[in-house]
Amino acid sequence: MRNHRESPFKHPGSALLLCLVLSVCLIFKPHSASAQNRVPPVRITVQDAVLTALENNRSLRVERLNPSIRRTFEEQELAVFDPTIHAGAEFSREKGQQELADSNISKSSGIDVNVGASKFFPTGTDLSLDLTASRSWSDRISNRYDPRVGLSVTQALLRGRGLDVNLANLRQAELDTRYSQYELRGFSEAMVAQVEETYWDYILAQRQIEIYENSLKLAEQQLAETREIIKVGKLAETEMVAAEAEIALRRQELIEAQNVMATTRLRLLRLLNPPGPDLWERELILLNKPIVPEVQLDDVDAHVKVALRLRPDLNQARLEIQHGDLQVVKTKNGLLPRMDLFISLGKTGYADSFGNALSNITEHNYDLLAGLRLEYPFRNREPRALHERAMLTQRQAQESLNNLSQLVELDVRTAYIELNGTGQQIHASRATRQLEEEKVRIETEKFRVGRSTSFLVAQAQRDLVRAQIFEIRAVVNYLKALVDLHRVEGSLLERWGIDAPGKEPADIPVE
Repeated sequence: MRNHRESPFKHPGSALLLCLVLSVCLIFKPHSASAQNRVPPVRITVQDAVLTALENNRSLRVERLNPSIRRTFEEQELAVFDPTIHAGAEFSREKGQQELADSNISKSSGIDVNVGASKFFPTGTDLSLDLTASRSWSDRISNRYDPRVGLSVTQALLRGRGLDVNLANLRQAELDTRYSQYELRGFSEAMVAQVEETYWDYILAQRQIEIYENSLKLAEQQLAETREIIKVGKLAETEMVAAEAEIALRRQELIEAQNVMATTRLRLLRLLNPPGPDLWERELILLNKPIVPEVQLDDVDAHVKVALRLRPDLNQARLEIQHGDLQVVKTKNGLLPRMDLFISLGKTGYADSFGNALSNITEHNYDLLAGLRLEYPFRNREPRALHERAMLTQRQAQESLNNLSQLVELDVRTAYIELNGTGQQIHASRATRQLEEEKVRIETEKFRVGRSTSFLVAQAQRDLVRAQIFEIRAVVNYLKALVDLHRVEGSLLERWGIDAPGKEPADIPVE
């Protein structure tokens, strides 16, 4: 006798009660933490992507600080010409025998207080104004007060004379600030280009996955058809191998495409750095479609002229020449001997009280010191070496500018050819894809009537997939080539309407 186990759904009432309990559990089931904290996807156009990167990209934030840092060196050089105020006080005391015949011990004390100001002028002039007050007393002499007003002027006559040499360091600091602005502009243009190109790469990766998924479905349908035809005896079972191998290949290609899309998504997120938590988990929804824009290109020479005017690296090279010119000015001045003219004029008042001493300062008590100081190192080797180095460096900077100008022209002409070539590839790839579609249709019909094989059908489908990918890749390559042309000519930020430092070109012509 069998022992049957009673099912809990045997009675209708029990089944109804169980369904009610499950429904209540589903209604009151708490949402998971990931569902509650899910970050909304980022829906973004290519223009929004560029603006988001300019605002949030962390590498760009680092670069933005460089011009401000360089500007502090300007303030540092300006500080050389700031007036300086000084003050001090001294107390002295002496005790001892004043004369051999006198055995008595004498004591004397004194206090000196001084305050003054000095300033160095770009003409090579040092100006100093000093106010001093002295008080001295001893057990032999009554109190004595000596206030003094002194004015000193030192003027460089050879080395260190003139605005050109004394303002050279400041001018170089200003050039360094402009240099950092061009550097920031070049970095920004490169980043904007990278954002655009990665944006289109991500769209290409998505489109490739769609193509591979459709091709996988088509291969599975082909496998099903092959099975049916084998069942009716029109094909040998060996035809199954080619169909199954094609499915395995399509799955492999799909996996590779998914990996490419995943890594491209991470690169785009890193560039955009959108605000919000869970950066690497954000979903990206790109709103632009890979459509070829209607662009009327100028003559290549016009693009070259734009590049020679706007390229940040060229402008940086021009600033290097200006920097070298100033260095030559400084080292050439260093070849001169040092000859300074100095004049010091002072008025002093003497009295036994401070008030009387101040009133006596207007009398004919004055001191005057004037003269020349000459200094010239024997053989003067170091200044000569510095000047020769500055001259050679200046010449090297000019040659570097000429070389860079040629490389820039090469970049523009190469990018121009690449853009035209990718434009022609679009039409060729479209025609190829249409022919491959027709080829697949014909080969499939021949297979259905027994005049072809699974291998030939699979090969035709594979060629179609390759043609579809080439077509979408040609469009994306054209969009990227257009971005690259604008980048190498230095006009990418202007075309986006982005106002950034370094817009004005340096004023040294290209030789």
